[in-house]
Amino acid sequence: MSAAHAASYYADSAAPAAPRPPLGGPVSAEVCVVGGGIAGCSAALHLAERGYSTVLLEQHRIGWGASGRSGGEVIHGVACGQDTLERLVGATASRAAWDLATEAVSLTRSLIGRYRIECDWVDGYMLTALKPRHDRELRAEIDELRTRYDYHSVRYMPREEVRAVLASTRYLSAMFDANGGHLHPLAYTRGLAAAAERAGARVFEDTRAVRIAPGCVRTEGGEVRAGRIVLCGNAYLGALAPALEEKIIPVATHLITTEPLGQERARALIANNAAVSDMNWALDYFRRTADHRLLFGGAISYTGHGQLAARAANRARMLRVFPQLAAARIEYTWGGLLDLTANRAPHFGRLAPEVYFLQGFSGHGIALAGMAGKLVAEALAGQAERFDVFARIPHRSFPGGALARRPLLALAMLYYRLRDLL
Repeated sequence: MSAAHAASYYADSAAPAAPRPPLGGPVSAEVCVVGGGIAGCSAALHLAERGYSTVLLEQHRIGWGASGRSGGEVIHGVACGQDTLERLVGATASRAAWDLATEAVSLTRSLIGRYRIECDWVDGYMLTALKPRHDRELRAEIDELRTRYDYHSVRYMPREEVRAVLASTRYLSAMFDANGGHLHPLAYTRGLAAAAERAGARVFEDTRAVRIAPGCVRTEGGEVRAGRIVLCGNAYLGALAPALEEKIIPVATHLITTEPLGQERARALIANNAAVSDMNWALDYFRRTADHRLLFGGAISYTGHGQLAARAANRARMLRVFPQLAAARIEYTWGGLLDLTANRAPHFGRLAPEVYFLQGFSGHGIALAGMAGKLVAEALAGQAERFDVFARIPHRSFPGGALARRPLLALAMLYYRLRDLL
């Protein structure tokens, strides 16, 4: 019997998916993918389409981790921003990474259309300014994106237009990106897995990888003999690959949804139905769902705990944006772990010549994780130039070791939370 899916609004609202059996003995494949999120499912799909015999192992259910629990916002670029990326790798490589991250959004749309994935796709993303400093930064970013990166789907929204679209007085201005959007992330991830199976990949759920050896991934009930391995466990990979674990830190993030508000009331909150997030470090993000709820996220915990307080914290944050929802019942609360790198740039690379990994999406994983799966398939086929654009980004381990790095990170994040107040 396959493991249950993590409880969430997404688990209850997605179309039912029959559980897949666990691996129950030895199997052979050219490639073994570990992790059934967007990155792993995309890797399995693109590898199978290239003719590679592929096995995907998921410890729980497809989309059980961050891929099936996130806010579902499809955002351009990478989490660290282009300025940071340019400092890390230079102007040429940072532009190449930008082009690939932009292609990632197009790939998401293409995969949804090509495989007829029913995942409630909606166009439009808004990044909102809360204070004059944000407004200045927003104007500069729009100018840079349009002039330096030829990205013309973004435009400035002044206060009057923002307030005509959002039923909130909290925001001064916004950047609207017509290329962004939002979707049901669990339904999307499941759709990728189903497409991978139709292309010939074998998918096993309720199957925990316990050891990686040359040419082999051992599980609790069997093993996959494969010449090549792709690790896509991210924050849930844990001690399977200690060298990767020290490069990321799992951060607990939490979301809520209201009861169904009705079509008219939900539309009044976000008239253009865009996904929305603000410019604070400890940001709020929210959107409408297909069944006319408000989905709202923002409460985070750098200690890895805090689920019990998340409902009240997110409700309080939601009411700062939409006080008119004071009487609305909160029907779902859930959380999960996302993987942050120290510089918030994505972390792709090789642990060994035939062992690849994809992690460190730092909150920008819906589109970029799908692209990462395509890039690793290209690399395994001998076309590694695009994969190596990201593999060359330098990353350092989090300081403090296993015991001290969370408290140190919490102290560092306190600085940014205080900065949000300025």
